[in-house]
Amino acid sequence: MTSSVDDQPSHPSLMRRLLLCTDLDRTLIPNGEQPESEGARATLARVLRQPGFSLAYVSGRHLALIEQSIRDYDLPQPDWIIADVGSSIHVKGDQGWSPLPAWSRHIAADWQGCSAARLRALLGGCPGLVPQPGDRQNTHKLSFFLSPQADLPALTSAIRARLEPLAIATTLIFSHDAQAGVALLDVLPQRAGKLHAVEFLMREQGFAADQTLYAGDSGNDLCVLTSGLPAVLVANA
Repeated sequence: MTSSVDDQPSHPSLMRRLLLCTDLDRTLIPNGEQPESEGARATLARVLRQPGFSLAYVSGRHLALIEQSIRDYDLPQPDWIIADVGSSIHVKGDQGWSPLPAWSRHIAADWQGCSAARLRALLGGCPGLVPQPGDRQNTHKLSFFLSPQADLPALTSAIRARLEPLAIATTLIFSHDAQAGVALLDVLPQRAGKLHAVEFLMREQGFAADQTLYAGDSGNDLCVLTSGLPAVLVANA
């Protein structure tokens, strides 16, 4: 973005709208041995008190864990939550957070009406895949641990071979949990993922690319960091 916060005009009618999208773990909050940057959360809160800023948290965590992080770290309340590695978008209403139906409909077509349970059965027996606990799965996300010996190209080919004959379009997102020391795989609809979710939110809310900034640190942020959107790769990535 070409202008600083202090350069923004103060009159409300001239205020430029800006959308800040940020990952949580090891980007905005600590997770593991590395300490967080001193004053980072306070600076963010100060920036967001100014008119014109909107905030979206974009995380691999599910909604309940994101809400817990907001409480535990006294984070600013976001306008939107993109959760589950970009397979769900949540908006705040009178009854709390709820999924954005338009997004769910948009990505559902990629799985041809198959349920997550059906897809999990189709992938059963793929070498090196170990399902993660149930609270890390959802309607449009299958999450697995990977064995250290997993052959990623061979595994990718095996997954494609089982799903493509059914015209099931997927995105495979490989990442690493540094704290637990394990490799991870998320299987999403092809039109899901952090980048597609951010772009959908931008279209729905009328934010252009030069009005949007993304910050992240890990494998599941890579699609956004390399997309051409203005982005920050944090120092401990």
